[in-house]
Amino acid sequence: MAISRDDVIKALSRITLPDGGDLVARDMVRALTIDGGNIRFVIEAPDPDLARRMEPVRQAADTALRALPGVTAVSSVLTAHGPAARPAPPSIKIGGHPTPQPAGQTGPQRISGIDRIIAIASGKGGVGKSTLSSNLAVALARLGRRVGLLDADIYGPSQPRMMGVSARPASPDGKTIIPLKAHGVTMMSIGLMLKENEAVVWRGPMLMGALQQLLGQVAWGELDVLIVDLPPGTGDVQLTLCQRTHLTGAIVVSTPQDVALLDARRAIDMFGKLKTPILGLVENMSSYVCPNCGHEEHIFGHGGVAAEAARLGVPLLGEIPLSLDVRLAGDSGTPIAAGEGPIAEAYMKLARRLIDGGIV
Repeated sequence: MAISRDDVIKALSRITLPDGGDLVARDMVRALTIDGGNIRFVIEAPDPDLARRMEPVRQAADTALRALPGVTAVSSVLTAHGPAARPAPPSIKIGGHPTPQPAGQTGPQRISGIDRIIAIASGKGGVGKSTLSSNLAVALARLGRRVGLLDADIYGPSQPRMMGVSARPASPDGKTIIPLKAHGVTMMSIGLMLKENEAVVWRGPMLMGALQQLLGQVAWGELDVLIVDLPPGTGDVQLTLCQRTHLTGAIVVSTPQDVALLDARRAIDMFGKLKTPILGLVENMSSYVCPNCGHEEHIFGHGGVAAEAARLGVPLLGEIPLSLDVRLAGDSGTPIAAGEGPIAEAYMKLARRLIDGGIV
C-alpha cells in the first residue's frame, strides 16, 4: 500500500509539543521525503532551548509513523533554527585629533539642549574635586534639576566607580554615543569606553579630540546643567573646554591648606585669562568631627578658602566636612548626597545655593 503525504502529515499533527500546539501547526516539519516504505524528515525547533526538550516529541513522531500501514523505516533528525545572527553594533573610536570648527563658527559654541555648563576645577589633585562633582550632580538632580555629569579627567576617570556604572555606552550609528543614567543623573566618562585598568597614553591633540567627542557626540538630551569634572591643573583639557565650549562658569575646589591654595590660585588665574567666570569657591575637607567623641578638628587648617574668596570678590559657596562616609559611599558607587545625614545635607545646601543664586 502506497504511503501518502497527507497520511504522514495527519499523523504528525497529532504529536503535541511541550509548550503547546503540534508539529504541523507550529510549522516544524522540514525536508519530508517518502521513498516507498521509507520516511525521512527533520523537526526544526525555533530555538535551541526548546529543541533540548523535544527528544520525546521526536521519538513519539517516529512511533506514530511506524504504525502507519506500509511504513518500513523512519529516519528523523531534531535541530534548531535559532535566532538570526545579529549584526555587530557599530563601534566608535574615542580619541583623535580634534576637528576644526565649521565655516562661519568662531569662539566658544553652545551644546544643543544644554542650558548651562559648569566646570568643577582644582589646581591640584587630591582635593576632592571628583567627589564634589558627583555629589553636586546628585544633589541638584534630587532638587528637580535635569543634570548631566561629564568626566573630563581623561587620564584618571573616576566617575564610573563613584556613580556605580560600568556598562559600555551604546552607539547606534557609530557616531552618536548614548550616555548612561545613575542616581537621576545622565553621565558619561571615557572610563566607560576602556577596559578596566587600561591606561590612556595620549598626547595633547588626542585629549582635545576625545573631549570634543564627549561633548559633541554624546546624546545628552535636554539638560538644565552639565557638570564637567575637570582633571587637576591647567592643561589641554581645560584650554580646549574654555575655548571651544560656551561655559556658564567654573567652581574651584580647594582644601584649606596653603599648598592647595597656591595651586587653586593658578587655576583661577587660568580661567581669568580664558575669560571664564569664576562662580565661586568650595572649601573641601573643611573640618573633621570625631564620630566617637564629637570633637571637631581642622586637620588641613580653616578659613583659607574663605579668605581667598573674599580677596577675589567671589562667593564661598560651601564648606564640605571631611568624613569617612564620603569615601565609603564613593567607593560603593552611591554618592553620599543620594542619602540622608549631615554630609548629604552639606551637598544639598551647596546645590540649593546654586539654584537660589540663579547659577543653575
